[in-house]
Amino acid sequence: MRHFLGPLAAPVTYSRWLHLLIPSAVVSVWLFISMDTPWMPFVFAVPAGLLPAIRLVEGVQAQLLLTPAERGRADASISVASATTWAERWRTVAWLEVRLLLAAAAGFATVWLPATTFDLVRASIGARPSLDWLTGHIEARWLCALLSPLPILILLGLIVLCGEVATAAARGLLGPSPTERLTALEERTEQLLERNRIARELHDSIGHALTVAVVQAGAARTAGDPEFTDRALAAIEETGRNALDDLERVLRVLRESDLPVSGRPTLAEAGRLLDSARGSGVKIEAELTGPLDLVPGPVSREGYRILQESLTNVLRHAGSVPVRVRIVVVEERLELEVANPLSGSPRGAGGGSGLRGIRERAALLGGRARTGPHEGEWRVSVSLPLDHIR
Repeated sequence: MRHFLGPLAAPVTYSRWLHLLIPSAVVSVWLFISMDTPWMPFVFAVPAGLLPAIRLVEGVQAQLLLTPAERGRADASISVASATTWAERWRTVAWLEVRLLLAAAAGFATVWLPATTFDLVRASIGARPSLDWLTGHIEARWLCALLSPLPILILLGLIVLCGEVATAAARGLLGPSPTERLTALEERTEQLLERNRIARELHDSIGHALTVAVVQAGAARTAGDPEFTDRALAAIEETGRNALDDLERVLRVLRESDLPVSGRPTLAEAGRLLDSARGSGVKIEAELTGPLDLVPGPVSREGYRILQESLTNVLRHAGSVPVRVRIVVVEERLELEVANPLSGSPRGAGGGSGLRGIRERAALLGGRARTGPHEGEWRVSVSLPLDHIR
């Protein structure tokens, strides 16, 4: 019983019935003009369905009334777009023919079944039925009273059944083409990649700033030197400002998805990172070779984040230790290496989300990244191609 009554309680059942009755109004107008040619609307549906805009109109109606839960979704099972191929036009024609057939059945049932119930009720109280086919066939009043709910039950069943049939037909005939499905999948993939990139941006930028601030504050507290404390506070202030700038860039991307990524920091600003790390007490030996300002944007931006995460890991896990940074552009490749002496509590081989992010960034650009202990050092070594990025 619940399985039967459940669809009757769903609002979508009656929006689907309304969708079926809309063509009945058009057919009724034609029948008022010419009762002798009830088949003419089916003929008119052929040239109408071949118009590209008709597919858009039908798609909007079907999505709104047949599948309202999917309205506006990129993965909707009913497409909302004009026809672009002849195959889509003929599928629209087929949909119009199916819709007219279902509308004829829905219109007939909506009018005649309630009328039958009304006549059965009249017959049960002794009145003469207005429908000729009831006259002389059902004379017992008790039987008329017993049968009077049956047409309404049939109508309710038809409401559910025809709605399901219309929805299935719309999904098959008005559904997105393989090209549209591929486009929607690509858009979804781009959105997921963008979310992952933003998550990495926040992790790298804010994580670096907090790590520098924690190290600087701890060093200032234990140093007992007013001059060193002033330098530490200045470094914390500068790092905080830079982190706020990075956070504003990321939030701007979230607010306005069409903004270019050209505002993100690149390796041309690597000196800012190195100075920030030096302000935390880290001794950095840096080697920057080659035209870093000519490195393609995607490689330069990801290289900056890789360097940032590598320095953050040094501060977080090793503290104020000597660090060797090497960034070289050679033979159409960008080589980036960050090495520091191993601390007493080495990082696990699997690494955390930061090391995993380094490897993911390198892989997305067709490069490779190695992280881990090597000859008494913790080393991050990344190689990114330049020739396939331009």
